[in-house]
Amino acid sequence: MSLRRRISYVAAAAVAVAILLAALVCYWVVRSQLRGQVDDALRAQATAVLSVGAPALNQQLPGIPPSAGGPAQYYQVVVGETDQRAGNYALPIGSRVHSVANGMGGMYLTDVQVGDNHLRELVLPAEVRSGLEMLPAAVQLARPLNGIDHILSRLRLILFLLCAGGVALAAVLGRLAARQVLAPLAEVAQTAEHISETEDLTSRIHVHADDEVGQLATRFNAMIERLQSSRAELDDSVRAQRQLVADASHELRTPITSLRTNIEVLLAGGTLSEEDRQRLLADVVEQSEELSALIGDLIELARGDLPHDMVEDVRLDRILEESISRARRDHPEVAFEASLQPVTVEGVPERLGRAVNNLLDNAARHSPPHGVVDVTVNADGLRVRDHGTGVDEADLPYVFDRFYRGKNSRGRQGSGLGLAIVRQVAVQLGGSVDVSNAADGGAIFSLHLPTISADETDGQNVTLWADERRAPV
Repeated sequence: MSLRRRISYVAAAAVAVAILLAALVCYWVVRSQLRGQVDDALRAQATAVLSVGAPALNQQLPGIPPSAGGPAQYYQVVVGETDQRAGNYALPIGSRVHSVANGMGGMYLTDVQVGDNHLRELVLPAEVRSGLEMLPAAVQLARPLNGIDHILSRLRLILFLLCAGGVALAAVLGRLAARQVLAPLAEVAQTAEHISETEDLTSRIHVHADDEVGQLATRFNAMIERLQSSRAELDDSVRAQRQLVADASHELRTPITSLRTNIEVLLAGGTLSEEDRQRLLADVVEQSEELSALIGDLIELARGDLPHDMVEDVRLDRILEESISRARRDHPEVAFEASLQPVTVEGVPERLGRAVNNLLDNAARHSPPHGVVDVTVNADGLRVRDHGTGVDEADLPYVFDRFYRGKNSRGRQGSGLGLAIVRQVAVQLGGSVDVSNAADGGAIFSLHLPTISADETDGQNVTLWADERRAPV
């Protein structure tokens, strides 16, 4: 059964119960009022009968004025000892009437049926004179209820028709109301079905009102919005992974081919001189190192796409102290001048250290012999400047792309992934990285990070990154 039909049935049932209860109350009130008037008139005449004392058996019973209902249409007096009867109508005599006539019962009201007449009867104990004697008797006063029964019968018919019409009207209005109320739900169902069939996440539901159904539509739209955003992010991630695999395949092909060629030449032997053999072996070692560095960078990039749960407070100035010490050992021909203020960032120490090492190695490789690399750490983050040839203006927008080798980097050793790792780490830490050319020569790389003063972290555990592994750019 559909929800619309169930709502129609529930509405019709609720209205039916309400109308039925109202009809029953109405019928009971009208019936009580009409019969109450008859009972009041009978009691008034009983009071009049009792007030005149003991009438004679065949004496006319006293009546009541028309304003009080007028005298009872029917009466009968039953003498208990002789079972004599007198009156203007033969009313039925039962055991209860005999008990009252014999002085063993009190006044009561009851309904009696005499032929086609439905009567309301009041029986009361009294005394009557028979000659010189006073005899106990029962006086029966009765009024017809046929008129009242006819009115109540018409009332029952009217109320029944009213109930039936009300239920039918409630069913129709309930169905119309259900259609109006459930229209947004039908739109939700149609939208969900459309998305299921077409996978089109741009569909939205129009919010008609700020009610429960409107709130449902709003939440459904928000859910679709989040799903669309998640799907877009997933598509971007898949495209990035495919691009990484394609670029890695292309970049790996050259060193592997060169390495294989040199190994094949060495295996062939022939008339190679010892000098040529040593040169080939040195090329094999260099190509192996280059291949290892490239694979390491690829692993770092792939690992950087994963969420990190080990975020902690890290002293950026201390990481730079360790990284500068490593850079001085690896590049003794370059001077590193540092201005390090104590600042703290939130991040993964190992990855942050890898990004810093890449920036320092990149600056050292592009510096002239006996050149100077300026390193600054302050509340804005990290700034690394070399005094080399700088970055070609056409290469500035692309230096942080994967495998990109600028004009000034071609011919130098490197995988083209070091600066891509720097950008990836910066984005993960909620920061950014940019590059510009200094006016007097050289390139300036700025790693902007959300930092806090180290004074604010006094007394806390701050991690010192001490991994001195080399991270080629």
